Amino acid sequence: MAVAFMCPKSIWAQGPPITGDKPIMLAKGNVVLKTLSEVRALEKQTALISPLMVHYIPQKNVLVGVHIPLINTLSVDADTESMSGLGDVQFLGKYQFYRNDQMGKTFRIVAKTLQLLPTGQETDIEGQSEARYRSYYGFVAGLETIKYGISNETGIKLDPAGDTDLWRYKLGFGLPLKKPVYPVDQINLYFEYQSDYYFDGRYMLLYGQGIQYAKKRVTLETAVQFPLFQIDIPDARKRRYSLIFGARYVI
Repeated sequence: MAVAFMCPKSIWAQGPPITGDKPIMLAKGNVVLKTLSEVRALEKQTALISPLMVHYIPQKNVLVGVHIPLINTLSVDADTESMSGLGDVQFLGKYQFYRNDQMGKTFRIVAKTLQLLPTGQETDIEGQSEARYRSYYGFVAGLETIKYGISNETGIKLDPAGDTDLWRYKLGFGLPLKKPVYPVDQINLYFEYQSDYYFDGRYMLLYGQGIQYAKKRVTLETAVQFPLFQIDIPDARKRRYSLIFGARYVI
């Protein structure tokens, strides 16, 4: 999330948040190939989620993408079956409608939608393989400076045939450990929160701690995420921890 300012024009060069999202987009025509694998340890099973993500910027303020997750689970409970296969394919759309650039900093806001198709099996791996259609609509706002970055996301997830309708809020802080340069050569620390308020009264608060290395067109990252609060979450969906690791390459 570090930002570099160079004369005679601004060049914003940063790694994205690890478990969150960002409102800053790359140049028109860029393609981003990325993966963000997760080992999610639940009370009754452990899942390896390995998505292939492709993002494309057709216009300077528009991003479209597709996420194709592969799911492998290992049951630790006799009542839970293991599975391996395709998860729920996701289509992403983002539109940046506000941008305010100043010397050494920028503030931007995007509208975001995520459409999740029922291509996976029915499991307790929420958001990844639930075998039913869901949709998410939200906004992402972010402040990037040469010293720090702050990202916010708020949105509503709709699950017409299920019970995971919720309001989500994410808050992330990025701290660069090196002076900004161009081409990018940066190490960033991230401190990230995710708060899920389910419409039926359940609640979950997650915290993620991560580190990221960005070098030119390549970004490598890893994080650990664990629950701070879980109120009335069903036992099969209760989180113990997640180990997250990924990479991206900009074409």
